[in-house]
Amino acid sequence: MLAKGKKYTKKVGMNVKLARIKAGLNQEELAEKADLSRETIGAVERGEKSPTIETIGSIADGLGIEIHKLFIFD
Repeated sequence: MLAKGKKYTKKVGMNVKLARIKAGLNQEELAEKADLSRETIGAVERGEKSPTIETIGSIADGLGIEIHKLFIFD
């Protein structure tokens, strides 16, 4: 079982990936829009990296969505 913190890291990562796909962007395109590296986007999406709020904010800006949408856990 995942530690509680890792569980949420994975969920945020999945939300980033789903929003990116919905926006019709690949990881490289999102990275450019968010002013981050493609490696960072990939690590966040896979739940390997627990992103800072600043990173999540940059990703949300790059996706053109409100930041809270990346924290919806159904």
